[in-house]
Amino acid sequence: MLKIFISGPYRGETPNDIHKNISVAREYAVSLWEKGYAVFCPHLNTAFMDGVCPDENFLKGDLLFLKKCDVIFMLPGWENSVGAKAEREYALEHKIRAWYAEGDRILYSWWGGNL
Repeated sequence: MLKIFISGPYRGETPNDIHKNISVAREYAVSLWEKGYAVFCPHLNTAFMDGVCPDENFLKGDLLFLKKCDVIFMLPGWENSVGAKAEREYALEHKIRAWYAEGDRILYSWWGGNL
């Protein structure tokens, strides 16, 4: 069973924006679980824990989970997220496969190249 790490925007300008980002991540996580993958979704792991520790601690913790995964799954809008870009860079440096969401499709790639 492949282990998949969900990566994408968490932060937002309002609590409603954060809630929307968590909901999007959850929808993709559910879909991937339904397809038979084991999924770690940091959005759900630390939902609304803003301010309990420095943001860097969340990213460091996420990387501990990511290094145990086979795939990083990039959510729509990941390009606008500092944390998601850092997670993707880490994954590619460590030869972790990257899959990308595009609408309701999943685009597969390996180490950043297109298949």
